[in-house]
Order: sequence, then C-alpha cells, then structure tokens
Amino acid sequence: MNETNLLRIGCILGATGVIAGAFGAHALADRLEPKDLQTFEVGVRYQVYHALALVLCALLAARRRTGLAGHLFLWGTVVFSGTLYALVLTDTRWLGAITPIGGTLLILGWIALAFSRPRD
Repeated sequence: MNETNLLRIGCILGATGVIAGAFGAHALADRLEPKDLQTFEVGVRYQVYHALALVLCALLAARRRTGLAGHLFLWGTVVFSGTLYALVLTDTRWLGAITPIGGTLLILGWIALAFSRPRD
C-alpha cells in the first residue's frame, strides 16, 4: 500500500470514527444499555487510534516499508471495530467471538511497524 493510500484510508477511518462517535453519543445514548454503549465506544476509540496509526504509516512510508503494518491496521480495525459495532447494533452476540481476531491483527500491525525495514 503506497503512502497516498495509507494517508487517505487513515483519514477516512478518522472521519468515520468521529461520525460513529457522534452517532453513539447522540443517537444511541438513550437507546442502548450502558454496557452496550461502552462497547460501541471501545470500537470508536480503537478505530480513531488506528486511523492515526495509518497516518503515521503514511508519514513514515518515504523512509520505511510500512505497507504490511498499514494492511494489518486497516483489516484489524475493520474486524475489531466492525464486529463491535455490529454486535451492539444488531444484538448478534456471537460476533464477539470474532472481535479478538481484529485485535490480533492490530497487535501484529504495531509489531510490523516496529520491525519495518528502511527503504533502500
């Protein structure tokens, strides 16, 4: 994934994270149980953190090979935050069993970034 795509995807994830946060705070606050609202907010928080991680990958891409980390951050966010959103909004509780796969991808993204090779 090149630096332009890393930056764009990071920014899109950031923007949609803010939208999801506002949606949770305003539209869902009175409709969800406090525990479900907290779960939704965890999804938002991790989405925004990893949007910033993708922007970091874009900024480092000129000097380091950050594409693998970027892919792991993207797909980790989709799986982790996406399953939390779906779990809360649809009450499909079995999705909670998939969420740790996303978390594992996010952890691997940080490890991949730490060990990313310098560009020649």
